[in-house]
Amino acid sequence: MAAKRDYYEILGVARTASEEEIKKSFRRLARQYHPDVNKEKGAEERFKEINEAYEVLGDAQKRQAYDRFGHAGVSGAGAAGGNPFEGFGGFSFGDIFEQIFANAAGATAGTRRGAPQRGADLRYELTISFEEAVRGCQKEIEIPRWDTCPTCHGNGAQPGTNTTRCTACQGTGEIRRVQQSIFGQFVNVMVCDRCRGEGRVITTPCERCRGEGRIRTIRKVAVNIPAGVDDGINVRVTGEGEAPLRGGTPGNLFVALSVRPHEYFKRQGTDILYDLPISYADAALGSEVEVPTLDGKENVKIPAGTQSGRTFRLKGKGVPVIHSAARGDELVTVKIVTPQSLTARQKELLREFAEIERQQNERGHNLFEKGFEKLKDAMHFE
Repeated sequence: MAAKRDYYEILGVARTASEEEIKKSFRRLARQYHPDVNKEKGAEERFKEINEAYEVLGDAQKRQAYDRFGHAGVSGAGAAGGNPFEGFGGFSFGDIFEQIFANAAGATAGTRRGAPQRGADLRYELTISFEEAVRGCQKEIEIPRWDTCPTCHGNGAQPGTNTTRCTACQGTGEIRRVQQSIFGQFVNVMVCDRCRGEGRVITTPCERCRGEGRIRTIRKVAVNIPAGVDDGINVRVTGEGEAPLRGGTPGNLFVALSVRPHEYFKRQGTDILYDLPISYADAALGSEVEVPTLDGKENVKIPAGTQSGRTFRLKGKGVPVIHSAARGDELVTVKIVTPQSLTARQKELLREFAEIERQQNERGHNLFEKGFEKLKDAMHFE
């Protein structure tokens, strides 16, 4: 008889995995190997193995026993040697554990059987322009997905036909197996893999969906993108994910946004950054220039003597705060541009200007030296 595989290995998770990680891995593998979906040889046995592993690792008490004693802690380890804990005052620890595990497993299986299934979530990557991200927009996208079958409305049966009681579980949706452990006898309750916990079996599958309760379609979905979104944000569209097998609640659609860079503007939080190129003359003499914003053009006064790198703030011309009336600013940074080609007259004027600056600097230097000499005399410096 082949040794049983490690339950953590079966589900492909680490022994330190969280409950959510175990559940996520189980759902993925169960969908992949379910006999109604995967017709390959060995898929049904693999599905049973996955289901068995989750029955243990998905239950905190069973997982604790498995981590401590291995397979012996959750399956027939106590059959050969009897229960070592029996004989204490007319009751046994085996009876206690049998009741605990039976109740816990029964409640878990009953919850799964009665609760509606939920379809898988979908993710769609969408690229929008800088202006669309700032102002908001509506986009229509096409999503390939599983939709509820319109013929059978999700129950998988051909209209006009009836389902029959599952013979594997006798209509309970559960398979109960009595097992022995070192703690004694307990009842392991599993979801019936034939009817998937529904207690009923389809005798005449729907011709359109072949009993799946859903069909593959391409659906057009309108996505409302609020003003102020940024690169990397996910917009959730509730109920536009995939439909589950045999009816239930559809999953959600998550639209991952990617924003194209703008030719002139950059973004910093809710502020918009813009570099304003001006000439040396405008910076030195002062001027009034037009600055582009997302709302149109704005006039900005440049004071005489403005240095390169100075920033002016245009209030309320930035990015809106999502789902709010508040809005950031536009920050205009002056960049003085040095001309690369000059006429003869321009060169002549610049040389004259440079000579005047040189003479002013010399006079200023001479005045500084004279003032320093007077200071030395007054302080008797040598």
